[in-house]
Amino acid sequence: MTKARLLRLSVVLVSIFMILLIIVYWDNVGTAHFYLHTSFSRPHSPGAIPGITAGGDWEALPDVDEFLAKLLSSNLKQNSSTSRKTEQLLVQGSSKPVVSNLEENVRGYDWSTHNARNSLDQEKLQIERQRTLREFCANSSFAFPTKERSFDDIPNYELNHLIVDDRHGIIYCYVPKVACTNWKRVMIVLSESLLDQGVPYRNPLDIPREHVHNTSTHLTFNKFWRRYGKFSRHLMKIKLKKYTKFLFVRDPFVRLISAFRSKFELENEEFYRRFAIPMLKLYSNHTNLPTSVSEAFGAGLKVSFSDFIQYLLDPRTEKMAPFNEHWRQVYRLCHPCQIDYDFIGKLETLDEDAAYLLQLLKVDRLLRFPPSYRNRTASSWEDDWFAKIPLAWRQQLYKLYEADFVLFGYPKPENLLKD
Repeated sequence: MTKARLLRLSVVLVSIFMILLIIVYWDNVGTAHFYLHTSFSRPHSPGAIPGITAGGDWEALPDVDEFLAKLLSSNLKQNSSTSRKTEQLLVQGSSKPVVSNLEENVRGYDWSTHNARNSLDQEKLQIERQRTLREFCANSSFAFPTKERSFDDIPNYELNHLIVDDRHGIIYCYVPKVACTNWKRVMIVLSESLLDQGVPYRNPLDIPREHVHNTSTHLTFNKFWRRYGKFSRHLMKIKLKKYTKFLFVRDPFVRLISAFRSKFELENEEFYRRFAIPMLKLYSNHTNLPTSVSEAFGAGLKVSFSDFIQYLLDPRTEKMAPFNEHWRQVYRLCHPCQIDYDFIGKLETLDEDAAYLLQLLKVDRLLRFPPSYRNRTASSWEDDWFAKIPLAWRQQLYKLYEADFVLFGYPKPENLLKD
């Protein structure tokens, strides 16, 4: 009887082990490339697995997580060797791209040089940004929706902005209207997730914009369930503890202006049909609107910034569907109180932050971050854009985006919130 039980137990254990092996290794994205060679690595004792050491800042992982981590770390030496060979390829000279996209063509690139901030200043800046974020996340008197939930409480579909590069151990949470097109290009180059005639892209600006924003191009957290089933959250947690996690943010009101300019001041068929037509009907009392954006623009029918603000404040908007990602709050896109980001960049200091981050990731010899747009929306424009917006609306709008202002250290725009 005892031998029969032992035999059944052995069969079960072997089956579980084989299933885990299949999950981990039978994957074409390279999840087994589970190494991290950046200066963000936490201290660990010899022989220990980085990020899962006892007595560190992180809570102990469940047994299955620890087992998966050990299993995934078995290829560390092999992956590091492959990485070193890849990093020997120096960046090709970045030539100015042929710009085909309407938005990039209108705005253009700024090819002027910028002086990088001192590394010591950058380090202090990161410490301050992370301190501000953690303090307000821990402050019980500062409340906003979803703040108190755990990572396990976040629905799978809300993790679709977390892009994973297993080759270099990087997780990037992209925020639309915060240089995300070029950061996605960087992630494509690093992860080699897109080929050009069978060869991975080496220059980010060579990657066509339509491929950059194609969701099939990137491995994101929301895809883990389809790949790993019930083990998906375990793998996410391991990667969050071992990988370098970064995001870039922007003054919330300036980000809204930028979203409005790119989606409603330029001809955009999708946004015209999905958003502009309802806005024009609801807030400008238009009827019998043209079906195409070119006809609407030709007739002088455009959404006003006032229409856009009314749409954001209208309680009916989110009853129909969540905010579009271009104006959804950063705390809802990237979950900064549930995910401990290693690097917080800002668009206002994009050139310095990007150069410093690529150095820290030790990929600065592989690529350069693309130049900024010449005609980038600036914070100095706020007064003009909000001049015709009623004070009560501005105050309501601030409450709607207050968490993004506070968490990321942006000052309250008092000049816009008072008479």
